[in-house]
Amino acid sequence: MSGICGWLSVDHSTIENQQIIDRMARLLTRFDSNPAQTAVQGNAALSVAAKTSHAHLYEKDGLLTGVWGRIKSRNEHLQADIDAKGMALALADLWLQQGEKLFSDLAGEFVCCVVDSRARKVALAIDPLGTHTLYYQQLSDGILFGTSADVLLAHPQANQEINPQGLFNYLYFHMIPGPGTIYQAQQRLLPGECLYFDNSHAEAKRYTQAQFNENIKRPFPELQQTFLALLRKSVSEVIQGQKAGTFLSGGTDSSTLAGMLTEITGEPAKTYSIGFEAAGYDEMHYARIAARHFSTDHHEYYVTPDDVVETIPLIASVFDQPFGNASALPAYYCARMARNDGLDLLLGGDGGDELFGGNVRYAKQYIFSLYDRIPAPVRKHLLSPLILSIPSDTGPRLLRKARSYVTQATVPMPHRMETYNLLAHYGFETVFSPELLEQVNIGQPAQLIEQTYRDAFRAHSLINRMLAFDWKFTLADNDFPKVVQACRLGGMEVAFPFANDEMIAFSLALDPNQKLKGTQLRYFFKQALRGFLPDEIIVKQKQGFGLPFGVWLQSHKPLREIAADSMSDLKSRNIIRNDFIDRLLDQHLHEHASYHGTMVWLLMMLEYWFKQHHSEKV
Repeated sequence: MSGICGWLSVDHSTIENQQIIDRMARLLTRFDSNPAQTAVQGNAALSVAAKTSHAHLYEKDGLLTGVWGRIKSRNEHLQADIDAKGMALALADLWLQQGEKLFSDLAGEFVCCVVDSRARKVALAIDPLGTHTLYYQQLSDGILFGTSADVLLAHPQANQEINPQGLFNYLYFHMIPGPGTIYQAQQRLLPGECLYFDNSHAEAKRYTQAQFNENIKRPFPELQQTFLALLRKSVSEVIQGQKAGTFLSGGTDSSTLAGMLTEITGEPAKTYSIGFEAAGYDEMHYARIAARHFSTDHHEYYVTPDDVVETIPLIASVFDQPFGNASALPAYYCARMARNDGLDLLLGGDGGDELFGGNVRYAKQYIFSLYDRIPAPVRKHLLSPLILSIPSDTGPRLLRKARSYVTQATVPMPHRMETYNLLAHYGFETVFSPELLEQVNIGQPAQLIEQTYRDAFRAHSLINRMLAFDWKFTLADNDFPKVVQACRLGGMEVAFPFANDEMIAFSLALDPNQKLKGTQLRYFFKQALRGFLPDEIIVKQKQGFGLPFGVWLQSHKPLREIAADSMSDLKSRNIIRNDFIDRLLDQHLHEHASYHGTMVWLLMMLEYWFKQHHSEKV
């Protein structure tokens, strides 16, 4: 995987700059053996590290341009220029011709950087869905950037001060949503954003703006034909003759990719699945159904508690800021299997749910939204006062369910989606030390949620607003980093065919009712793939690669020990209240292992992140 990094400054000699950029490049490649290209022009430097097809670097007369990833142009003339000159030179020419407008026609999965040391200008951009991450820090005399927060810290002018708000947001969201980071001085570009630095001023803004068109009506056969053609094209474009395989969870997305890969290559696709010996967590049955249906070359691995004990420090090492999605661990084992099989690339199905309406909460929120269809005077003056007066823990079950329903239905969107938030359930004051709470804005998560939901690309329907919301919080902040970093640790490239520019455009123009028809998730997607996917896959309930961590804590002594030891060490950082940690381990975990085990995982991974990346106390 590797990445890209660089800066524009004024302080160091050419020799010093070369030494610094070489040191940063070594950090980019520490989990793989990809070559790094580096260039130094005056007080600017740039490095791109990846396999040849994904790394592009050009330098001339104080101008440095670099591209990392898979990139193409929607503009035929620009694409012809790219094909003739190479991506980096074409980007350099475009910068000289168009300046800040150079990113508007780009698509793919990429990070682009232009450093113009003569004009003291820098332009940075990431792809529209944010499949890759780009951090930056404004310096007193320039700007520093890179695809890894750790890489920035290798520069002598980097600020390593921890951001208390980042710690708070981590426990709220189970990751740190952009544009914030774990470091006080670092920011992250949002999906489809570019940053322009001109001498001393830096400004981030969107260079592309996706817009839903909710009024287009097209016949199903036409939509189906277009959709299937786009799927084949997207998979064909990302594999490009490489030895490719795919994750296979047994869900609709991964199963679809397995079938498409087999169809396109004319050979059994190599598929990789993870299982767990824990009731309610193992989805291998459905993965096997898909593997048999498409006659794939199927590979399985059952993750054990011992694997978790061994792998936790590795997972913490590859994530450059605290990250709490435990399914990174099974994703890593898939990547490791693929690498051992000699593959070049794994396909991830991430994005399908968020483009076509596949997450269970979409149906739940639709049910809650029905309450708003009752005339407001009846709701406000009759139903809500009457039903909410029912005690929550007494009375007939039906009445208690009615109270629960109205309690949630009267919370406005998007905050209704957070009524199950784990941190809010415990209470901020119960979890965090008073010293930490004094340094943070406890209302910031709600503000981020509100802003993202209201900026939903002119969507009017509930489903499209939720999809746009999830493009930010679920994909760019969570699922993409999870899979990218897990594959990076496993030494494997990954691509996301559903993140294809044309696939996104197709989704934007799809009737909202074809994404969520009543409570039927992914209505169009499933109808379009009937006859291609096995019926059992189409009708199955969504699950995924969830790790049974809380369950295993109850029975596996080494896992309990490393969890307890890490949280004992975390106490000294004065972030989490000591009495909460004690109560979590001694009481809550025994009450409901799978529920409270999530908080144990979050705190354990926080401490392991500190050990791997930041030795100083907060």
